[in-house]
Amino acid sequence: MYGNIIVDITHEKLDKIFQYHVPPHLDGKLEIGMELAIPFGVGNRQINGYLIGFSETCDFDPEKIKDIIGISTNRMAIEGRLVALAVWMKEYYGGTLIQALKTVIPIKKKEKSKEKKRIRLLLDLETAKEKLVFFESKNQKARARLLQALIAQKEHGTDCLEYQLVSGKLNVALSVIRALEEQKILVLESDRVFRNPVQQAKKENWSIDLTAEQAKAFRLFQGDYATGNYATYLLHGVTGSGKTEVYMEMIRQVVGGGGQAIVLIPEIALTYQTVLRFYRCFGDRVSIINSRLTPGERYDQMQRAKEGKIDVMIGPRSALFTPFPALGLIVIDEEHESTYKSEQTPRFHVRETAIKRGEVEGASVVLGSATPSLEAMYRVNQGEYKLLELTKRSGEQAMAKVQIVDMREELQKGNRSILSNVLSALIADRLQRQEQVMLFLNRRGFAGFVSCRTCGHVIKCNHCDVSLSVHRNERMLCHYCGYEEKKPEVCPLCNSPHIGVFQAGTQQIEDLVKKKFPTARVLRMDMDTTKVKDSHEKILSTFANEEADILIGTQMIVKGHDFPNVTLVGVLAADMSLYSADYRAGERTFQLLTQAVGRAGRGEKKGDAIVQTYSPDHYAILTAAAQDYDAFYQKEMGYRRWMGYPPAENLLAVYLSGKDEIVLETAGNYLKKFANKMIGTQDVKIIGPASPGIGKINDVYRKVLYLKASNYGTLIKIKNKMEQYIEINSGFNRIRIQFDFNPMHVG
Repeated sequence: MYGNIIVDITHEKLDKIFQYHVPPHLDGKLEIGMELAIPFGVGNRQINGYLIGFSETCDFDPEKIKDIIGISTNRMAIEGRLVALAVWMKEYYGGTLIQALKTVIPIKKKEKSKEKKRIRLLLDLETAKEKLVFFESKNQKARARLLQALIAQKEHGTDCLEYQLVSGKLNVALSVIRALEEQKILVLESDRVFRNPVQQAKKENWSIDLTAEQAKAFRLFQGDYATGNYATYLLHGVTGSGKTEVYMEMIRQVVGGGGQAIVLIPEIALTYQTVLRFYRCFGDRVSIINSRLTPGERYDQMQRAKEGKIDVMIGPRSALFTPFPALGLIVIDEEHESTYKSEQTPRFHVRETAIKRGEVEGASVVLGSATPSLEAMYRVNQGEYKLLELTKRSGEQAMAKVQIVDMREELQKGNRSILSNVLSALIADRLQRQEQVMLFLNRRGFAGFVSCRTCGHVIKCNHCDVSLSVHRNERMLCHYCGYEEKKPEVCPLCNSPHIGVFQAGTQQIEDLVKKKFPTARVLRMDMDTTKVKDSHEKILSTFANEEADILIGTQMIVKGHDFPNVTLVGVLAADMSLYSADYRAGERTFQLLTQAVGRAGRGEKKGDAIVQTYSPDHYAILTAAAQDYDAFYQKEMGYRRWMGYPPAENLLAVYLSGKDEIVLETAGNYLKKFANKMIGTQDVKIIGPASPGIGKINDVYRKVLYLKASNYGTLIKIKNKMEQYIEINSGFNRIRIQFDFNPMHVG
């Protein structure tokens, strides 16, 4: 028998299968997905590889085939189903197979187990007391002290003592315990204890009363799941409609049938409230996985999952690869978030990868959002996904009353503050009523665009419908066609001198708010204040417990959080993401604004939202204020069809980077010529190679080549041919090349 192995070296030249002989001592002990020690190369140096299959025939000279050395003992095995998923990811997204395998392996190596030790008395009370008298007569104080404690414990109904108590408080050495163990007086026992990062949460007898809309959505899923009709669903519910309650009922259905579920969230910041809600239903059968856990905690959660000790895993992107033995459901909450797209090779998207894993393992996939990605809704309209809709808030609360404030008019009135007069007045009102306020600074997609504070005009490319981005040399550049011009001193539309790059940060806003409202208790939540472990939970729990009046933050504060006493949300610089040099700018702005205003009025009190903007007439801002997703979708899809961008068409980005600019330019041109040869009569457009937003980082130059096609499979074939072309041409060895399908950021 021969094992087909991919070696643990991330190099395109070695991205192929090697065959090794299975020696007699390993016969019947190997499983697909295992990490093995193998001899490699001329010197037979020992390296690791992954077993991806078996073969009874040898594709090479049997005399030259080497034996597998053994099973690697310091790594976690991966399931054969995850290996199959890795093979698909390599094909679908590019990169090497070993890179895909390392992506689906949640934990790279084993960690030392945590054990709970106890000492149990083996003697009956009468015999134990006789032994105690003997130890005391021999002045064996440590032995007598331990035996006396065990006797007292047994007289109270138990025959065990915790090892920590014995070694600590009683000050009894391990050598004394071992000596008594040899005399059959006691035994030292140990049980493995799994580290649980959410053990402080408690299960409650909590039932869910679904609304009519929630029940309708659940029944559709329930009927499909009961008949083995595993499908992909888009749960489109307005903010506050109770999507989480529907998720939990779906999970109850799956867990009740012996299955497990994965709940994906876009950011660690959402873990706190999400876990507490799920613990009400599932207790310690719920766990989390994220980058803030210690290696030991991460390892234990995956082991608990493999052994069936938990039913629900919650976490960001990496949680998708939890090795559950009977996976039945994958939930992707806030599915529209760009964090579900990996920036590392393979640049996979959680949505497609989850659907593929569901196909492999017989699991359903539920995508949930108040502002679904255009890709998800497009596939609903294509009949690929089933639509579940929640059009009302779960408590029948009214949606927040939204007011758009034109900051150009504020400037004309003499107000140069980032807080409009309307917003300042409402903040003062809420503080007086002891209600809470959230201030959201829209910094996502900020690329240094130039705008006029007098008329709101944004400097755009003469050839593309995107803003020009400001670079350090005071030049404005289009990231799509390369057009550039000098940054103007005055507005070209109204000649106002109030033109420039809008700059504002959460810290400056915090200082301003504290100065304007000195009695307010203010919290700030951004990348700087959440660097320490558990900092997300501390800030959010402080605000949830109403120990703060105003929460200021970036996009992490407007995603999925539920604070009943928040009755005012202020959106500052609503259009900052609107004019980033990216075709998704309108979609991102609509999603962020809709999510932000949806934080207000989720309790019994009515809510207000103030959207401050220099572009009050833009369709993304108008539809977000109206909470009208359908109107936005129709408008944005028209734009995507006209420009040929996803999801109307598919886009492949080929990123090139290297230290020699001339070599990089040459490589990009060769790839473009090769792509043109492959295209033939197919309808594929090629753009570039051109410099991305930042042409050089740390003395490494960057280029990007874009290919557009209506058929995704066409782009995969081109990618595969390009990979082969790159592999056989040594000139490409001096540069790094990455493939990215339907990238979340362009430019």
